Amino acid sequence: MRIIPAIDIIDGKCVRLTKGDYDTKKVYSENPLDMAKAFEDSGIQYLHVVDLDGAKAKHIVNYKVLERIASKTTLKIDFGGGLKSDADVHIAFNSGARQITGGSIAVKDPELFESWLEKYGSSKIILGADSNNNKIAISGWTEESDKNVIPFIKAYQRKGVQYVICTDIAKDGMLEGPSTNLYKDIISECSNASEGQSIKLIASGGISCLEDLDKVRAMGCEGVIIGKAIYENRITLKDLERYN
Repeated sequence: MRIIPAIDIIDGKCVRLTKGDYDTKKVYSENPLDMAKAFEDSGIQYLHVVDLDGAKAKHIVNYKVLERIASKTTLKIDFGGGLKSDADVHIAFNSGARQITGGSIAVKDPELFESWLEKYGSSKIILGADSNNNKIAISGWTEESDKNVIPFIKAYQRKGVQYVICTDIAKDGMLEGPSTNLYKDIISECSNASEGQSIKLIASGGISCLEDLDKVRAMGCEGVIIGKAIYENRITLKDLERYN
């Protein structure tokens, strides 16, 4: 299972939110590159970067931060937040992203999202399936769509999606454990070969300790994103070094 620390960016700074609420913003580092280098020095290979300004603005904003991290580390970065056009995706990849995540766009403009899958391939495009009360949340989690999580994922699985990041918003930033029931259901429902290639599920939200990592690994998650648990020292970089 891949360990993927998260860097969320507002105004060029490394921040964390609780349940996606921008009013709960807490700044953890003025320089996201310093955080990324600390991860790299601890043996981490992957990084999840979210442009929270971009999610609000509905277009990429913090690509210069992405560029700095990508050019000064060897981390393999997946990038999301505000990617709503071909130009946004082009900028993200040009700035050093290895993968990009599309969430809102997969709901609001499925034809465009599918064109990215076709152009870049399923190894480069991650489906963002963030859940609030089992409904897909969009627009930086400020809106709830009418799409149920599992049918939404299965529909895109049939269209070739390979990677899925799923955050249970109720768990995000709460440090109360991951949404294990939701992940079990997704893995169970989306393991049918007739639906298309197997889903590589990346768990996100609620991770609070190393035991939580064991739980999501045991159920078959391909990766896990860790945010506040690192920044609040519930899981140290030394812990992750040993875990890896």
